[in-house]
Amino acid sequence: MFCRAGDALLAFAFVSLAVLYVSLLPQFEDPAQGSLLVQGAVLGFTQISVSFIVNLLIVLVASRVAVWFGTRPTWLRVQRWLMASALTGLAARLALERQK
Repeated sequence: MFCRAGDALLAFAFVSLAVLYVSLLPQFEDPAQGSLLVQGAVLGFTQISVSFIVNLLIVLVASRVAVWFGTRPTWLRVQRWLMASALTGLAARLALERQK
């Protein structure tokens, strides 16, 4: 079975992605345009490439922001205060929300 609690969630995520690909990508394939296998491979490669580039950009921007905050301690304190305020507000909202 699963060794850790997170393994079950990860396995479910992979199954969900497989269902998404099996149900979504065939809508963009046209048998009149050639091999469905090649079309599916091109669509899959395109999606993986775009996802990789977007995730890479997110990581690069996040690392630059981390360096920027690391060299400016005042802004780091402001950012931490803003996040603490936002999370406190969300916690208060959850605590005061009526049960449905």
